[in-house]
Amino acid sequence: MKAVVFHGQGDIRVDDVPDPQLQAPTDAIVRLTASAICGTDLHFIRGSFPDMQPGTILGHEGVGIVEALGDDVRNLKVGDRVVIPSTIACGNCSYCRAGYFAQCDVANPNGKSAGTSFFGGPKATGPFHGLQAEKARIPYANIGLIKLPDAISDDQAIALSDIFPTAWFGAEMAEIKDGDSVAVFGCGPVGLFAIVSAKLMGAGRVFAIDGLPDRLERARELGAEIIDFEKENPVETLQRLTSGIGVDRAIDAVGIDANHSHGDHSHTHAQWQPGDAPAQALQWAIEGLAKAGTLSIIGVYPPGFDTFPIGAAMNKNLTLNMGNCHHRKYIPKLIELTLAGRVDPAKVLSQAEPLTDAVGAFEAFDRHDTGWIKVKLQPEA
Repeated sequence: MKAVVFHGQGDIRVDDVPDPQLQAPTDAIVRLTASAICGTDLHFIRGSFPDMQPGTILGHEGVGIVEALGDDVRNLKVGDRVVIPSTIACGNCSYCRAGYFAQCDVANPNGKSAGTSFFGGPKATGPFHGLQAEKARIPYANIGLIKLPDAISDDQAIALSDIFPTAWFGAEMAEIKDGDSVAVFGCGPVGLFAIVSAKLMGAGRVFAIDGLPDRLERARELGAEIIDFEKENPVETLQRLTSGIGVDRAIDAVGIDANHSHGDHSHTHAQWQPGDAPAQALQWAIEGLAKAGTLSIIGVYPPGFDTFPIGAAMNKNLTLNMGNCHHRKYIPKLIELTLAGRVDPAKVLSQAEPLTDAVGAFEAFDRHDTGWIKVKLQPEA
C-alpha cells in the first residue's frame, strides 16, 4: 500500500509499504477513506519535536472502513464506517476510566510515565504507524474506533478525529462561562474550532490573533473580533478593546511555532533549541489576560521546552490548564452537535488532495500558502 513515510528531518516520501496486520485480539485494520495534514506533523518534519524514527508512517487523523477485527473487538463489525481518535488508549486503566485517555497507563509501550501515545508520532509516543496511508492498524479498537452515522460526511468526520475535539478541550480548559471575553492565539484549524467552541460555550466576545489575512478572515466569518499582529501590537489592542481590563480567558492554539518575535515568520522552518525565549503566543496571552484570568494551552510544546513567564502569570493570579486532548472523551458529543446542525466541521477544510500528492501538499501547507488552512488527504480507491 502507499503511505506518507518520514525518512529524516525535511525528508518525507510517499512510499510503497507492507499492508498492516492484526497483532493482538483488540486490534482492527481500517481502510482509510480520508486522512489529513496537521500542524503537529510539521513539528516532526522540521525537527522542532525530537526523536522521530525513520520509516514511521505519518498522520494522526483518519476516517475509514473496518476491514478486519481481532476476536476481542465486540462492538464493531467488518464494513463499519468509523472515525479514529488521534490518541491511543486502552479503555481499562484508571486514567482511561476517569476520562484521561491521553494519559493511558497501558497504550504507550515505553511505560506508564512515557506520556501520550498517538498515531504517527516520535519514539516517545510508541511509536505507532500513522494514518496517512491506505490502511492502518488500530490498537485497542474497541475503544479507539467510533462508529459514524451515515449523515456525517468524511469532510465532517476528519475534523472530528483531532482538530475539533482538541479545540473543544482547549475551550473547556479555559473555563469559559457565559459572557466571558476570550482571546484565541492562532487561527489555524484548531484555533478556528476554538473560536467555534468558545461561542458554543457561551463566550460573549472572542478575539482572534494571527498574522495571516486568509486565516483572520475565516475567524471573522465565525464571529470573532480579529487582531492582525503584523499590523498592531496585539496586547495593546486587547487592552484597548476591553477598556484596559484584559480578557477573561486565553487559548494558546499555536505552540512552539510561535517561538519568535512579533512579525517574524522565520519560525516556519526553524528548529527550537533549549534556552530559546518564551513562545510569543504565551507571552502575549499572559500580558493580555485580565487579573485572575485563565490560560489554556493546547498548542504543542516539545519535552524540554522550559522557558515560561511564570512570574508574570503568578503575580496576576492566573490559572493555567494545559495538556494533550482526550479525544475519545469528546468525539461522541461533537458528533451529536454536528448531527443537530449546531456546527458544520467541514467548513474548516480548505483543500482535498490525493495521498499520492502529499509531499506537495505538505510544502504548500508549510509555506502557509493563501487558502491552505486544513488539507484532507484522499487515499486511492
